[in-house]
Amino acid sequence: MKVQDPQISIRNLCVDYVTAAGDVRAVNNVSFDIGKGEVFGLAGESGCGKSTVAFSLMRLHKPPAFITGGEVMFEGRDLLKLNEQQVTDFRWKEMSMVFQSAMNALNPVLTMEEQFCDVIMRHTNMTREQAVRRAEGLLEIVDIHPSRLRDYPHQFSGGMRQRLVIAIALALNPKMIIMDEPTTALDVVVQREILQKIYALKEEFGFAILFITHDISLMVEFSDRIGIMYAGELIEVAPSKQILENPYHPYTEGLSNSFPPLLGPKTRLTGIPGNPLNLFEIPQGCRFQARCPKVHDQCKQGQNILTQVEPGRFSNCNLFNNK
Repeated sequence: MKVQDPQISIRNLCVDYVTAAGDVRAVNNVSFDIGKGEVFGLAGESGCGKSTVAFSLMRLHKPPAFITGGEVMFEGRDLLKLNEQQVTDFRWKEMSMVFQSAMNALNPVLTMEEQFCDVIMRHTNMTREQAVRRAEGLLEIVDIHPSRLRDYPHQFSGGMRQRLVIAIALALNPKMIIMDEPTTALDVVVQREILQKIYALKEEFGFAILFITHDISLMVEFSDRIGIMYAGELIEVAPSKQILENPYHPYTEGLSNSFPPLLGPKTRLTGIPGNPLNLFEIPQGCRFQARCPKVHDQCKQGQNILTQVEPGRFSNCNLFNNK
């Protein structure tokens, strides 16, 4: 999964949660690269580990979550080895994040001016006046009038709050932005508007994006490549246009069958039977075996490893690894 000019390289990332019932591994040996200027999508059911990966890259985990293995290389530095001061300096300036719920990400008792200035002045030598001018310019970039800078978050619509969070993420011209469900709770019209704005900004400023969602059909439109996660593992990686048309994992096929087509005849949606895996009860072999319609004896043995099936395509399914 190496790319020629990676912005970030994640290798064998492991994240554990310490609970009263014992330690549970939420992310297990996840590895992938994101190229400079690339949009890399990370999809899967709720609880599969997508946001846990994102929080690891930003070093945002707090106990009981612990990063227990791997490396995250960003322009020659392993982010997992940075001290607290280095991490603080790195966040927002080099890599920023658009969180899942914009209203929760914004401070309800501070004006947007205060919130923009807090980010800008913390990481630069700008004066208050310069920071305000920068914030006004950022509002214009996301099509919000600069006069709204003195308003509070509750005075904006859901779509506008989402654009405000994106503007804050752009404040310091980062080289990479993590977008964790950036269109959650928005209607389809506003979703498309937000994604079109994000893509236009990416083309203008050249940053890379890690785009996280459980909506694989939405991701296909927006991403260059897509990684599919299941039960804490990366199980397939492929160019976005190929992953729905010709999936190399039964779980990916099940995800694609869970969304109705926009064109053509109506078809019955099948979905994926069963429930997500209990991470306290990891079986030997493939983690998807209990829900897989194509399971066979080999799936219940050994350990599945993400393997290159053909150029640019990876899968950990035995059906494809043994081609």
